[in-house]
This record gives sequence, structure tokens and C-alpha cells, in this order.
Amino acid sequence: MNFLKGAEEGQSRPDDLRIAVAVLLVEAAYRDDQFEPAERAVIERLLTEKFSLSKEECDQLMSWSENTVSRMVQLQPYTHAIFESMDPEERIGLIEMLWEVVYADGILDPEEDALIRRIGGLIYITDRDRMLARKRVLERLGKES
Repeated sequence: MNFLKGAEEGQSRPDDLRIAVAVLLVEAAYRDDQFEPAERAVIERLLTEKFSLSKEECDQLMSWSENTVSRMVQLQPYTHAIFESMDPEERIGLIEMLWEVVYADGILDPEEDALIRRIGGLIYITDRDRMLARKRVLERLGKES
């Protein structure tokens, strides 16, 4: 199944939840101007687990998302798709995924933190829930909060 059909011809597909999630995760990885292999590995694992993707589908989604992020102007189409498609618990889960990506390289850049705060607001996640999500991720990673 080629879920990116149409997207390859340059058409934007922020309404596809897989694309919306992947674009935001890749944006978080690029936010500090360095897309580390550890960040890529975390994103690929998260996407594969969440959407039951094959390696080929994940590679295709990653490539498309990286291309999209390189020319993306606004987050709103992607956050809107997420808000419309996910319930509050799933949106909190997305925030946890974002925290996992930004902590993959071991350092939280202020730009990464600001991006997660902004995305949280756009998908109607409270600051409290965003910070509790961060705490859960840090605990899973064995890091201090």
C-alpha cells in the first residue's frame, strides 16, 4: 500500500495522521539544526510501532517528511490533523514521542523545548500534561527530570 500516493507529485497531505505525526517528529529532530542518527532511529521506531509500518513504508514516510520539513512554513495544518484525529490521551502520547525524539541526542535544546510547548498549545495539551509527559519519558530513559 502506497499511502503517500499523490504526495510524491508535490501535493501536501497533512490530513493523513501518519504524515502529520512524522512531520512533527522530524521537525523536532531538526529544531536544533542537527538531525542525529539517534534521533532518526527513535523516530523510525516510534512510527513503526505506532502505525505498524514495514521498513519500506517507514523509509518512504521518513523521506517524504524530511523533504516536507525542509520547505515547511507552518505547523498548523499538521497539528490540526492531529487534533481532529486523536483523542486527548493519544495527543499526550504524541507529546511523549516528541520528548523521546528531542532527548535522543542526550541534550534538550531551548528551541526543541519551545517547539514542544508550541505544538502542545496547538493540539490543546495543557502545560501540566506536557510536563508530566516529559517526566514519564525521562523516567523511561533513566534520566533526571
